[in-house]
Amino acid sequence: MKLHPTVEAVTQRIRQRSQPTRRAYLDRLTLAANRKPGPERMGCANVAHAFAAMPANDKLRVVTERAPNIGIVTAYNDMLSAHAPLQPYPDLIKQEARKLGATAQVVGGVPAMCDGVTQGTPGMELSLFSRDVIAMATAVALSHDVFDGALMLGVCDKIVPGLLIGALQFGHLPTVFVPAGPMTSGLSNGEKAKVRELAAQGLVGRAELLQAESAAYHGPGTCTFYGTANSNQMLLEAMGLHVPGTAFINPGAAVRQELTREALRTVLGITKSRRFAPIGEVVDERCIVNAMVALLATGGSTNHLIHWVAVARAAGMVIDWDDFSALSDVVPLLSRVYPNGAADVNQFQAAGGPGFVIRELLDAGLMHADVLTVRAGGLREYTGIPYANAAGDLRWVDAGASQDDAIVRPASAPFSPHGGLKLLQGNLGRSVIKTSAVPDDRHVIEAPCRVFDSQEALHQAFAADELNRDLICVVRWQGPQANGMPELHKLTPPLAVLQGKGFRVALVTDGRMSGASGKVPAAIHVSPEAAAGGALAKVRDGDIIRLDAPAGTLQVLVADAQWQARATQPMPQALFEANGLGMGRELFANMRRNSLAAEQGACSWL
Repeated sequence: MKLHPTVEAVTQRIRQRSQPTRRAYLDRLTLAANRKPGPERMGCANVAHAFAAMPANDKLRVVTERAPNIGIVTAYNDMLSAHAPLQPYPDLIKQEARKLGATAQVVGGVPAMCDGVTQGTPGMELSLFSRDVIAMATAVALSHDVFDGALMLGVCDKIVPGLLIGALQFGHLPTVFVPAGPMTSGLSNGEKAKVRELAAQGLVGRAELLQAESAAYHGPGTCTFYGTANSNQMLLEAMGLHVPGTAFINPGAAVRQELTREALRTVLGITKSRRFAPIGEVVDERCIVNAMVALLATGGSTNHLIHWVAVARAAGMVIDWDDFSALSDVVPLLSRVYPNGAADVNQFQAAGGPGFVIRELLDAGLMHADVLTVRAGGLREYTGIPYANAAGDLRWVDAGASQDDAIVRPASAPFSPHGGLKLLQGNLGRSVIKTSAVPDDRHVIEAPCRVFDSQEALHQAFAADELNRDLICVVRWQGPQANGMPELHKLTPPLAVLQGKGFRVALVTDGRMSGASGKVPAAIHVSPEAAAGGALAKVRDGDIIRLDAPAGTLQVLVADAQWQARATQPMPQALFEANGLGMGRELFANMRRNSLAAEQGACSWL
């Protein structure tokens, strides 16, 4: 199938824009790849330290026999449901390595915080920058530099982007990502959301709310809504960095252990055959575009308009929101998974999952098929669904037709001809809106605004019944430089209640919304942020704001001369000081100070 001209044009635009930085990146990769292996290149003391703790047989293999040595970087902890299943993975991987005449070492752990735990608390202000901490921790782990390949064990929101950014600093290494899969289905996401809205209105108490939340988040594995964590997994499939079809297999499924062993076999398949597929070459401009297309086709998390910009920069490429917007105009919406539908990711997997979506996009000419992946068969391998035969061996079957066209549909009959993401521009700056989960009659909102300096202030106004009218809520001082750009998911229930009462409401903010937010129109990631002198710092209570998703505009309806003359308010000093104190926020001061804008990936390392 011929590649869609818009996909080709966006790819070419990224290629041309990135030529100097990508060339410099690849030159560094080549220098690293052309060195002798670590045990031959390093001094004897270095080598002895690297392998001192290894069992004798493993030490013999790696030092004397020059066996491949695979570094494992893990996000395991037993507090978070998504990462608790990773505990036995290193032993499985080491056992498989020994069977194949290789060795493997756990070379580092990275932090893995959960936005679900920290949502609405001061700890959430560490969340975005934890991505860069994870990237640095990954680099520290791999800097021991005695590896022939790497396995990245991680799943959730900032963990996968952080692992990927860190791994790309060692782009000469073949690298495979290893997930743990989603928890089994509990209380439906829709029922959970209803209870949250009732709680926001005071119609149910804490006991009922906790019961509902615990029924939804009930066991090991990733949360079952299609938020940032599960969007990560979809994108890794589309980038060819997983064992095919691994993303949404439950932790307890019989085939899951075999898929983990297959990850080791996959990375060794590259090193032993000397097939040229290091991660820095796999992640090129075509791979990045494939990830963007997969995100749009599935209605994935808006957080990736920040994270994948940073991922691309880590590999020497420059993408921006214009690229996402251009692709969104031509990429059809092929899946409906909560929050842009009723299904959870287990139902998505049963209906066809990533394999179905990738096949449809390839067949429609909306993804690059001619890309490197960690598998010799290329991206077409990612259109299958894995299973274990009677002997326990892995096999893949074609995804076939949709098993439920309320969840996944072919490209010839999509839910929408567009990807459901729009770039908004105007005198308030640049921002994005995810329209795929917003009712069609809410794509244009024009109303007076109420300005809040914190999400807590909005909650207080809601509780005092001050917001019962058509209204655009502006929540500012929420960008990366102001307070680390926390998610504002706790605003979803009160705003949803107002919308449910029939009021025309919207949110405008320089902060983020959770990947699970959706039905209330929200212009998010407004850039420049207020703390950097952005226009949100000029908005006043009562200003009329127009959010027009079809037209791609976000405007405050104030006369140009009056708007230009209006002073930009500084961030309140008390708020600035409070944002930097407590819960470890002091340690992130340099990250806030040096962060780039959201559209530049909110990177603290450039």
